[in-house]
Amino acid sequence: MKNSIAIITMLLSISVFGQKEPVEVDDGFKVEIKTSAICEMCQYALEKDLAFEKGVKEATLNLDDKVMSITYNPKKTDAQTLRERITMVGYHADTLARNPISYDKLPMCCKDGAHGTPIPQVPLKGEGDN
Repeated sequence: MKNSIAIITMLLSISVFGQKEPVEVDDGFKVEIKTSAICEMCQYALEKDLAFEKGVKEATLNLDDKVMSITYNPKKTDAQTLRERITMVGYHADTLARNPISYDKLPMCCKDGAHGTPIPQVPLKGEGDN
């Protein structure tokens, strides 16, 4: 029983503290957000959507590690807003769960298990959870 509690505590700590905080760069701030994206269609959808988010200067998705790198103006947006924007496109963002309605609208190639990819772990909390 003690081992189970220790393992659960460790996994929760990794999930919560694995979330990277924004770092200051020349153009503003940069944050890296882990997503559940799996293919080029996912990449296109996320990069295109984030291009319209107020304050975003650059957004690129690395499909190898599924990490979205976003450079933004901190006077116009913040990392949490960007995470929430990713969930509204239909993808998990760090510990935030994707919006299920948006997920249902994604192409089949962007759904869990497509392209032989493993199904991602469910994030710790939904968008409105505290």
